[in-house]
Amino acid sequence: MSASRTVTVASSSGLHARPAKLFVSAAQETGVPVTIAKGEKTVNAASILTVLSLGVEKGDEVVLTAEGESAESALDTLEQLLVTDHDEA
Repeated sequence: MSASRTVTVASSSGLHARPAKLFVSAAQETGVPVTIAKGEKTVNAASILTVLSLGVEKGDEVVLTAEGESAESALDTLEQLLVTDHDEA
């Protein structure tokens, strides 16, 4: 089973530093293979270096794709992280 979802990133600094670390940790904890894509580039969502290499900014749309039995619940968790501004004071 495969599932994908398009999400608009809400963190004011995009997927840099703290938000990226939170996202990658959550992707690792899903226990299923997850990718994140921006434009034509698709990377492993469980790797901080590859996620940072996407250069995702606030308001960018990314596509999350997960494989496996719990793909939908994994995407629910990751989508919630991306639509939350983790840089608010």
